Amino acid sequence: QVQLAESGGGLAQTGGSLRLSCAASGRTSTLYAMGWFRQAPGKEREFVAGISWSGISTHYADNVKGRFTISRDIAKKTVYLQMDSLKAEDTAVYYCALDSMAYATGKITTPTSWGQGTQVIVSS
Repeated sequence: QVQLAESGGGLAQTGGSLRLSCAASGRTSTLYAMGWFRQAPGKEREFVAGISWSGISTHYADNVKGRFTISRDIAKKTVYLQMDSLKAEDTAVYYCALDSMAYATGKITTPTSWGQGTQVIVSS
């Protein structure tokens, strides 16, 4: 059983920044990709960013490219999402995800574990 614990959500103003963290614990596999999804009210959950095991390969949704940066600390089993130039449309619950199959590419499509989510609200 893998547990993912997110932190760092909260309230920010348009144009501001927030940094999310997610720590994995429990029976994690040796190699795995980590990433972030989000779900806004009334919308489906969508992919935001993913990072490979090595950290070399990263992927972003088009609507966050250039504004969000994903990184990870392998030793700490932690992934981060630096969110800059926030927009009102970034308001959502952000979920951390882990995918053992995508460890080489970071292209997370079918997460095997999810966090509980952390709320991000961007106000204008």
